[in-house]
Amino acid sequence: MKCLPKPYEFLSYEKDTLVPVFAALSIFLSAMTLIILRIFIYYWDTPIVKANNRTVSFILLVSVLLNFLSVFFFLGRPVDITCLLRQTSFGVFFSIGVSSVLAKTITVCIAFKATKPGRSWMKWVSVRLSNSVVLMCSSVQALICVIWLLMSPPYVEFDHHSYPGQIIIQCNEGSDICFYSMLGYLGFLAAVSFVLAFMVRTLPDSFNEAKYITFSMLLFCSVWITMIPAYLSTKGKYMVAVEIFAILTSCSGILGCIFFPKVYILLLKPSLNSKNLIMEKNKLHI
Repeated sequence: MKCLPKPYEFLSYEKDTLVPVFAALSIFLSAMTLIILRIFIYYWDTPIVKANNRTVSFILLVSVLLNFLSVFFFLGRPVDITCLLRQTSFGVFFSIGVSSVLAKTITVCIAFKATKPGRSWMKWVSVRLSNSVVLMCSSVQALICVIWLLMSPPYVEFDHHSYPGQIIIQCNEGSDICFYSMLGYLGFLAAVSFVLAFMVRTLPDSFNEAKYITFSMLLFCSVWITMIPAYLSTKGKYMVAVEIFAILTSCSGILGCIFFPKVYILLLKPSLNSKNLIMEKNKLHI
């Protein structure tokens, strides 16, 4: 008798067809995000870009781009540095993105209230408020991740027991409390954004971004609520694949629901990109 080495299991670039698919999707969606970012920069001073806080839109696009690229931390054989970066980078980048969506929603709510006579909301409509919301909300997530890395950082783990005859190379999250706190905080931000956007979804046409935010957050919440039981019921590379799919799907939802309608107007309906037209539509609804 002789001993046979057990095969290692992880999302391998050489053996798993899922890996090149995920990599290609990540690159394609990153390229799409860069194209949209370039379009927004080119039309930086037009009404449709300025209408819903262009600075926050820029931050949101960059965070979506970073989330697409963070997929590569999940692919290939896990090592110490990728284990440290995969969940923390995902948590911070996603919190910046969802905080940006929340800032946009708050801006829509306040801007509509400010248009009504006798209201004192106008003093709150400012870029500073939106930037403060993004900074404050994402800082809480960053603090959670820093505490996580200091107390019980993720590390590479060799699982000999889950599947007989195989050794699973995976990232142990270190602290389950910190991991689920990070996910829970993301869920809280997404839920608040969805509720606020749903409440103001029937605002005038000039503030129609609320409808797109509602759809994007509905998709975001649906994906992650579905992902959690699937994530907990799988092991090894399939557990990682479920999380990658959730990242790509939820980010694509934000990109498609919030930015594609604007790109459509900028490129194909430039006649709608008019300040006078936006103001006239708004007056009809007040």
